[in-house]
Amino acid sequence: MYKSEFDKQIQSRAITNALLFYGESSFLIDMYTEMMSNIEDASILKFYHNEYDFNSAKAHLSQASLFGDRNILIIKSEKKVPKKELDVLFDYCEKNTDNIFIYAYYGEDHKSYAKAYDAKKVMNVRFFHPKDFEAQNIVLALAHEKKVQIDKYSVAHLLHIHNGNVALACNELDKLKVYDKVITTNDINHLVHGLAEVNMDDFFKKILAKKDFLHDLENILEHGEDEIRILTAFTSYVTQLYMFNIYIRVHGAANGMDILGYPAPKFVVDEKAALSLKFKPQTYYKLHDLLLESELKMKSSSVDKSAILLSTLIRIQKLL
Repeated sequence: MYKSEFDKQIQSRAITNALLFYGESSFLIDMYTEMMSNIEDASILKFYHNEYDFNSAKAHLSQASLFGDRNILIIKSEKKVPKKELDVLFDYCEKNTDNIFIYAYYGEDHKSYAKAYDAKKVMNVRFFHPKDFEAQNIVLALAHEKKVQIDKYSVAHLLHIHNGNVALACNELDKLKVYDKVITTNDINHLVHGLAEVNMDDFFKKILAKKDFLHDLENILEHGEDEIRILTAFTSYVTQLYMFNIYIRVHGAANGMDILGYPAPKFVVDEKAALSLKFKPQTYYKLHDLLLESELKMKSSSVDKSAILLSTLIRIQKLL
């Protein structure tokens, strides 16, 4: 089923105690996992990604709570849990309706879960990226919960600044709630540094492609970025590419979860994997050596940081 149908089931209190969440929106998967496991005094066991252990999971669902409360099992993983093991865990939920099992799958093999289980026993819910009005409603609801005074127009502007990324927009609410006033679009322009203004990854890719980057650099600096932060962010980006390069040379293919530690979209993983292979290990060594040397110079007193940054980026392109 989809989110709209699942919401109706929640309203009518017709939810099963076995839930399988998957789809394109990691934000909504996280949101509904938190919502459905927010039960007072419950005993919760969570497994994140590679931590999953079948015997421990089975033991948690099979045992009765020591204090008569509910046992909740949550598995969050980009890798698929074997179906035989899922079947056993879901069966335990059917035998003991006081316990809850939520399997949050962040991988891309959605088809295998679409009709995998009887909806009366296991509710399979696919979450797509929220549409504009859905995203606004999510942010508005959270703003109300956090007592942030903001209207739908300002929320729409906040989402626009973050390229529609609901998670980033929601994260900004903690920053905005400290202001005891109605938040306007002007406040957001002043307080929020968004993805739509400057895309650092695109800037870094332009440098590595040996393209002209001067206008982009001026734009980034005008938006208040510090030269040292730009340099260290670029160092982190190059380091990440090197990790992709090493992993692919060892394993033959990239695995976003193993390399990044979180479930990145497939197109991001594929793009970074392809870019990482354009440079040899010796080139990565030279890049890191130059970047660290420049960072040390920048942190010395009475230096022109902008000049050092520009010089470093030009030298980087000569190394490629």
